[in-house]
Amino acid sequence: MNTLPSLVHLTLPEWIFHDVDTARLYASDEDRIALAIRLANRNVEEKTGGPFGAAVFTREGRLISVGVNRVVPQHCSVAHAEMMAYMLAQSKLGRFRLNEAAADGTREQYVLATSAQPCCQCYGATIWAGIDELLIGARSQDVEELSEFDEGPLPADWIGELGKRGVQVRRDILREAAREVFVRYRASGGANY
Repeated sequence: MNTLPSLVHLTLPEWIFHDVDTARLYASDEDRIALAIRLANRNVEEKTGGPFGAAVFTREGRLISVGVNRVVPQHCSVAHAEMMAYMLAQSKLGRFRLNEAAADGTREQYVLATSAQPCCQCYGATIWAGIDELLIGARSQDVEELSEFDEGPLPADWIGELGKRGVQVRRDILREAAREVFVRYRASGGANY
């Protein structure tokens, strides 16, 4: 009998549930990026995936979800940190567009903080995920300079394109700390996790 798969099961590593303070308010952009960088770094230390971390917050700084790169351990090319954070936030809130108005008409704003600039895949998801602001640590040039990752093509004015869709971008937040994760990843020979 030939059967087709009907379920995709992606998980975060167990250490996240002991390491992330879900009660904390992450009030500043630097607090939010620091969490994304810490997740990326820990993912490398624990050998549970690639050197990328991301988190979705409300505008006020309440943590909604986190993600780390799980491509190799989950055998799934879409299991990037941003994608994991988006999918988990969408599941938690019960809607595919995070900033969609609730049944009572209220609309909350959402922020994605990522340790490194989204690749072409995560950029595309950012257009549709329903976030209002994108915070970035390392640039794609940093990622490609310090690792073997190919970030793929983006529109020449990718920031402007996001802006046209209501997504404000702020980058180079704690950039040097974000770059250091890739230095440690390369030094660890981490291409296989």
